[in-house]
Amino acid sequence: SFTEQSKMMFDLMTLAWQAEITRVSTLMVAREISNRVYNESGVNDPFHNLSHHSEVQANKDKLATLNAFHTRSTLAYFLEKLGNTPDGDGSLLDHSVVLYGSGMSNSNQHDHDPLPLLLAGGASGKLDGGRHIRAGLGTPIANLHNAILDKLNIPVSDFGDSTGVLNI
Repeated sequence: SFTEQSKMMFDLMTLAWQAEITRVSTLMVAREISNRVYNESGVNDPFHNLSHHSEVQANKDKLATLNAFHTRSTLAYFLEKLGNTPDGDGSLLDHSVVLYGSGMSNSNQHDHDPLPLLLAGGASGKLDGGRHIRAGLGTPIANLHNAILDKLNIPVSDFGDSTGVLNI
């Protein structure tokens, strides 16, 4: 099942971080143009079709249900796993940075502004949690990438199409 496969991938990432085989991972949960059906969510329509919801409220509601399912079955599991895995003077979550989100804000219009993103983890004390930061419209995601690199003491003059560094 999707949930079992996702949990297995997050378990492998956690083990790799814990064993210090790597501390950098990327996982694409699903292709954005996928027509996969996530029956476990209770929605029997393909994800991509629902992403083009045509402003029909019933379709938007189903898409919201699918997005909530993905968040519960992937992100929540991973963050809890990291939080429960000891690492030095804290947990893997305390010492990590996890960026989760989508490349679309309004998929019906293929609009990518503003992006729904979540940044989790403590970065070994370099990130404060419990905040909601709203970047201005038109702010490139590369500004967030720049900010993460800055917090990790990785100096770069610019990154992608960045126009600055977000205050995170």
